[in-house]
Amino acid sequence: MHLTAPATRRTGLRDTDGMAVASFVLGLVGFLVLNVFLGPTAIILASIALIRGTQRKGRAYLGLALGVLDLVVLVAFMHVDSTVSWSF
Repeated sequence: MHLTAPATRRTGLRDTDGMAVASFVLGLVGFLVLNVFLGPTAIILASIALIRGTQRKGRAYLGLALGVLDLVVLVAFMHVDSTVSWSF
């Protein structure tokens, strides 16, 4: 049982690092399309990664910032167009 604990810890850290990178990618893509879904998802993944202690804190913070920016852009375009979505 003692031998499986470090492997579980490494897997958990790798999962949080993956969440940090995924939040960055989703926040970046969400800036262009589907920001109503991808923005909150990026925020949630970045928050979980930061809470769990990811090694990629910069990516997690960028994902968090991009997720918030997605929502700000969505609100701005909703205010201008009076719609829930926007396109180029």
